[in-house]
Amino acid sequence: MTQRYDAAAFQAETGVSRETLARFERWRDMLAETNAHTNLVGRSTLEDFWFRHALDSWQIYMLAPETVRWADLGAGAGFPGLAIAYALMQSGLPGGHVTLVESVQKKAQFLKAVAASTGAPVTILPVRVEHLDPVPQVDVVTARAMAPLEVLLGYVHPFVDKGARALLPKGARYHEELTRARKSWTFKAEVIPSRTSPEAAILSITELAPCPTIAPRRRK
Repeated sequence: MTQRYDAAAFQAETGVSRETLARFERWRDMLAETNAHTNLVGRSTLEDFWFRHALDSWQIYMLAPETVRWADLGAGAGFPGLAIAYALMQSGLPGGHVTLVESVQKKAQFLKAVAASTGAPVTILPVRVEHLDPVPQVDVVTARAMAPLEVLLGYVHPFVDKGARALLPKGARYHEELTRARKSWTFKAEVIPSRTSPEAAILSITELAPCPTIAPRRRK
C-alpha cells in the first residue's frame, strides 16, 4: 500500500487544498534536492514521502486542529512542524504559528529555506532545546524521533509546565518507553493509534511532573 501512496492519495485522504498540496510538493522537491548532497532524512524514507512523512505529520495536526500555537522540538527536515504550519495556513485561524527548534545548523538552514519558499508561518530557533530561554508559550509541543520517552519528557516538561499538551509519536515499543518513563515522571497519558503504522502510537501527555526524587532537567 505505502509504495503506491502518492500526492493524489494524500490529498484524497486529508482533503488538503491545491495550494496546500503545492506547498508540500515544493517542500518535497527541496528536500530531495538538498538530501542528494546533505543527509537530512534516510533516502529510502524520502521515496515514501507522502505516507511516511506527510501523512504521518498531518495526523498529529488532526489531533488538535483548533490549536494555533505549536512547537516542534528537534524539527529536523520539518516533520511534523512544517506540515502543521501548512495545515494552519489552510485553516485560516488567526495567529497560527509553529516554533521549530533545531540545533543542527544544516537542518536549521534547510528549514529557513523551505519556510521562505513556501511562506510557512514558522520561527526557526537554531539552539538546543535545553538552552531555550525563555521557553515559548505554546498550546501543543511535539517531537518526532528525537529521544527515548524518559529523556524526551525532560525536554517537553517546561512547555507542559506552562500549559501545553505534548503530542509525541512513538514506534512499536511505546509500551516499554511508557514503563521506563514512569520511573522518573508522573503524567497522564492517552495512547492514540497511529494512522501510518498499526504498531505505533501518538502519546498525548498532560499533567507532567518529575517524580519527587528526580530533579527537573536544568538548562545549562
